[in-house]
Amino acid sequence: MLWLTGIGFLAIGIAIGYFLAGRVINNPSKIGELEQQLQDLQRSNSRYRDEVSEHFSTTAELVQQMTESYKDVYQHLAGGAQDLCNGEVASKLLPASSEPVFGRIQSDEDEEDGDGEMQAPKDYAPRQNASQTGALSEDFGLEKVKETEED
Repeated sequence: MLWLTGIGFLAIGIAIGYFLAGRVINNPSKIGELEQQLQDLQRSNSRYRDEVSEHFSTTAELVQQMTESYKDVYQHLAGGAQDLCNGEVASKLLPASSEPVFGRIQSDEDEEDGDGEMQAPKDYAPRQNASQTGALSEDFGLEKVKETEED
């Protein structure tokens, strides 16, 4: 009788386990629901990326327009200063001619190769003459002390 009770409970346990496992694991509606959520999230993410791209594109265009407007206002002010003010005030502003207002003025030191290309900024201060030590030298900024015979 004990064996029969054990086998009966085992059969009932297997049946309940099979029923619950089938309900939880192989539920097609749950799988479909999860796939739908995944597709919704992917669409939402794609839409968000498109909106971010559009935002930065519009921002770039607006900044470009703002820069152009600033250049126009500055050229207008410089031209008015040259026409309406004395030489001292007009000399403080850039000339309002056809020269580029915000162009880079290159010196002989900046343009070593003569091809007119802009060079990358240096991350060090160049030496003024060949006898000067560079900023990365071990004794840079230290005064030399002459040793005396008393030491």
